[in-house]
Amino acid sequence: MNSHRFLDAKGLACPMPIVKTKKAITQLESQQILEIHTTDKGAKSDLTAWSQSGGHVLLKHEEENGVYKFWIQKG
Repeated sequence: MNSHRFLDAKGLACPMPIVKTKKAITQLESQQILEIHTTDKGAKSDLTAWSQSGGHVLLKHEEENGVYKFWIQKG
């Protein structure tokens, strides 16, 4: 999936992946996609809830070798 911006949040514990995601998404235009990679196991529930509450869309998420990858479209 193509993204407009990439955020490497690997090695960061909660709440830092959310904090960094929040900052990164402000730099995007509406409908653009932010790709996030993190190793925080709680990120799936955190980013899902954060996306919904902020009016964004979690397009896709997957796990690969302990890295959780997310694609969020800015609302």
